[in-house]
Amino acid sequence: MKRLALLCGALLLFAGIASAQDEAPKVEAFGGYSYLRVNPGFGAPGLNFNGGSGSLAYNFTPMLGVVADFGGYHWSQSGVDATAVSYLFGPKVALRHGPITPFAQVLFGGAHASGDFSGLICPSARVRPEVSGCSVSGSQNAFAMAAGGGVDWNATTHIGIRLIQAEYLMTRFASETQNNVRVSTGVVFRW
Repeated sequence: MKRLALLCGALLLFAGIASAQDEAPKVEAFGGYSYLRVNPGFGAPGLNFNGGSGSLAYNFTPMLGVVADFGGYHWSQSGVDATAVSYLFGPKVALRHGPITPFAQVLFGGAHASGDFSGLICPSARVRPEVSGCSVSGSQNAFAMAAGGGVDWNATTHIGIRLIQAEYLMTRFASETQNNVRVSTGVVFRW
C-alpha cells in the first residue's frame, strides 16, 4: 500500500512539474527605456547615453531560449551629438518560478556609432564650411557583445514588468575595447 501511495505521489509531483512547464510562453517581446554608460577609451571621460531597447525571445523550453536584441541611444552636449545603435543575438536562460522570472543572457553582434560636431573651430576630419563655422561628422561599425541578466515580474499571464536588466556591453571601435554598462527597464509581452 505504501508503494502505491508513493507512486501516486510521484506521479502527481511530475504531473505538476509538467503542467508548470506548459505555462511557459513560447515568445516574449520586451520594450523599454535604456541607460548606456559609454567609456570611449583613449583617456576620454565616460558619457551617459539615454535611449530605448527592445528584444524578441523565442523559448525552446521553459528554461532555454534565444534572443534578438536591438537598442538605440543618444548623447548631446555643447554642439556635439552622438548616437549608438546595438544589434545583438544569443542564448537566454530563465528560471520561471511564480510571479518572478530571473534570467541571464550572453549576446553577440554589432554596434554602430555616429557623431556630429558643430562649432566655430573645426578640429579636423571631414570639414564642411558653414556661415558660422564648420561641422565634422563620422560613423563606424564594430563588434559588440553583452553579458548580464535581469528580473521580470509577471503581472499577468501575458504581461510582465522588467524590473531591471543590467549588462556589461563590450564594443570594439577604432581597434580599442570599450567597457560599457547598459541598464534597462520596461514592459514584457508574452504569448
